[in-house]
Amino acid sequence: MIRVKLPTHLRNLAHVDGEVALDVDGAASVSSVLDALEAEYPVLRGTIRDTSTGKRRAFVRYFACEQDLSHDPPGTPLPDRVVGGDEPLLIVGAMAGG
Repeated sequence: MIRVKLPTHLRNLAHVDGEVALDVDGAASVSSVLDALEAEYPVLRGTIRDTSTGKRRAFVRYFACEQDLSHDPPGTPLPDRVVGGDEPLLIVGAMAGG
């Protein structure tokens, strides 16, 4: 099971509390986790990544094990601690402005 922490607005949209636990088919990567997340919670389609290109939305970031995974290729394997369920994959809404 992959643990995923979503920002508050996405948790509210998906009607979930706390972390989401997902079964991922094949190798665990940001892309495969997002596929599983969108399959489990279809209302999240298009909120984290563009539905036509699959690219990450501009104000969304991915973190795991104190590392920013946002600019890694989507198929890059997740750290072993995330795959083992010891650490969550964090999906964070970035802030901008002055």
